[in-house]
Amino acid sequence: MKIRSLIVSIGLLLASVAAASAEGPAPEFTLKEQYTAKSPDGATTVEQYFKTDKDGNYIWQFWARRSDSMTLLVPEQEDYPADFRFTRDSRWIVRLQKTGSGEGSMFLYKLGPEGFVAATKKPFSDLAWDYFYKQRESRKIRKKPEYHIYVGLLKGIADNYSSLGENWPDSRYLLIGLSGDADVRDHQTGTINGWQCRYDLEQGKFDVPQAFLKQNAKALIPQ
Repeated sequence: MKIRSLIVSIGLLLASVAAASAEGPAPEFTLKEQYTAKSPDGATTVEQYFKTDKDGNYIWQFWARRSDSMTLLVPEQEDYPADFRFTRDSRWIVRLQKTGSGEGSMFLYKLGPEGFVAATKKPFSDLAWDYFYKQRESRKIRKKPEYHIYVGLLKGIADNYSSLGENWPDSRYLLIGLSGDADVRDHQTGTINGWQCRYDLEQGKFDVPQAFLKQNAKALIPQ
């Protein structure tokens, strides 16, 4: 009976969370309209809301609105709003999140039956760094980045990276760049300077296309 009661309690908790998500942000949050982003098909709008705490610090929430429902694009963020990009088929959202001076992370969301939800358990930027450090060439860096750690989306998601001259399936890949600085011999040094990789949205896997090899060799030369 105790186990059954626990299961019921968990079910009620999840239902209440879902209901709260559908209701949208709490009244103390204010919409910042200039940061609103709309999907290519017009069916989804990402809205950014903020509130200030007792010390005047900003807390941001990001909500995806579809028809009459809203889903929270977790996690919340202190201080900074975000930049949102959709794939051309409107099924994936990339959140480019500033986290500090010259630093940024990335989150990935996918469209499901209940709206947009996190596509990965860890922040997407963490997965990109994990992939980099699994590569043999990562051993070439003089020092692991300590600050200005940044993961960005390469230009071209809106036109399926046509400027690269590739003929990839529509809305299949994300192209990503990684950068970071460290103190080497008491000097700030860019130890990773735009190392690039590709993420397959269907397979959930990273790889490095042949066309990226030349840039990646330059990216690991200290600056």
